[in-house]
Amino acid sequence: QVQLVESGGGLVQAGGSLRLSCAAPVRHFIFTVIRWYRQAPGKEREMVATISNGAYTNYADSVKGRFTISRNKSANTIFLQMDSLKPEDTAIYLCQAVVSGRTFWGPGIQVTVSS
Repeated sequence: QVQLVESGGGLVQAGGSLRLSCAAPVRHFIFTVIRWYRQAPGKEREMVATISNGAYTNYADSVKGRFTISRNKSANTIFLQMDSLKPEDTAIYLCQAVVSGRTFWGPGIQVTVSS
């Protein structure tokens, strides 16, 4: 079982920045891929950004050029730097990890962008 803990959410004005963290407090965290998803009220869950164990990254078109996913290998933490935030980025952001063929989710964290 892998527990994921998200942090760094909150309220920010449009144009501002937030950095989300997804931590896996385990001794040896070897994942295949980690993804950030988001879910806004009344909308489908949307994949926002992906990072593989080989550091390949991928982004949704809606966040390209504004969001950056990265990792701190020694700290078993994945980051999502979110810049130039827009009100439509408001959602619950969830971290997903695929480890040895199994999928794990964090509880999610709220991000609210005011206009």
